[in-house]
Amino acid sequence: MNFSYPFSGLGVALITPFNANGEIDWKALSSIVENLISGGADFLCVLGTTAETPTLTARERMDVLQHVIRQNAGRLPILVGCSSNCTAQAVSDIRQFQIDGVDGILSCVPYYNKPSQEGIYRHFAEIAKASDKQIILYNIPGRTGVNMTAATCLRIAGEFPNVTGVKEASGNMDQVREIMASAPEHFKVIIGDDALAMQAIGNGAAGVISVIGNALPRTYGKLIHASMEGRKADAQVIQNQLEPLYGLLFKEGNPCGVKDLMASRGMIQNETRLPLVPVSEQLHRQIIEGFKEIVE
Repeated sequence: MNFSYPFSGLGVALITPFNANGEIDWKALSSIVENLISGGADFLCVLGTTAETPTLTARERMDVLQHVIRQNAGRLPILVGCSSNCTAQAVSDIRQFQIDGVDGILSCVPYYNKPSQEGIYRHFAEIAKASDKQIILYNIPGRTGVNMTAATCLRIAGEFPNVTGVKEASGNMDQVREIMASAPEHFKVIIGDDALAMQAIGNGAAGVISVIGNALPRTYGKLIHASMEGRKADAQVIQNQLEPLYGLLFKEGNPCGVKDLMASRGMIQNETRLPLVPVSEQLHRQIIEGFKEIVE
């Protein structure tokens, strides 16, 4: 297999907007996609953690994916999240996503089960064999309860040429550097933490899958693109502005913070699905105050 690599630069993990009645707000979703494209995003990540995917029905997940594909109309690469803590279910789900308009599949380490490193390897081996699309591994131990080590990541990368990258959200830059130092040529690291993206790209990461980019694609995109181009001073100016604010968006859970910011700017209604709830009034005020100087 000989893949080009479409998942570099600014990727955005799309939120799922809801109406007050709890249904998906399709008009808002279209507007979000258009804002990301016009705002300079390089690729879209659909049905990831930030999309509240566990609260969507199977029908809703497919409808969201198809809606984004239609709205995107081939303008940006699309990465679709497809994960399960049951390997057989993940394989079954992935086979349903063999449709035009999807460029790759993002699949996270199995959650809750806490598998061994051998179990993680075998899980992803089955996923890699289930699809001819590019597979991006997703390591997020804060949510899954187990870390995929650099050794396991590199083992998978070395054996399966359609596994072309990893979204690293461990927060462990030593692990990120270890992967990048020994990865095969076809395999890239995408950072999964907005606050660490500048540092990770400076160390060789291909880009970021961002949360804050939903609300601020132009501002955050300037940071990412300056980092990619080696314009460290330009990137640092924006990083200094955003660094005290990143944590606000995750203080009461993701995507609650970024949805609050987007709602305050008239982009969406401030609605989540249980068990997530909108942020507290105190945090809402902090978000409004913190981001008031950042105008897109």
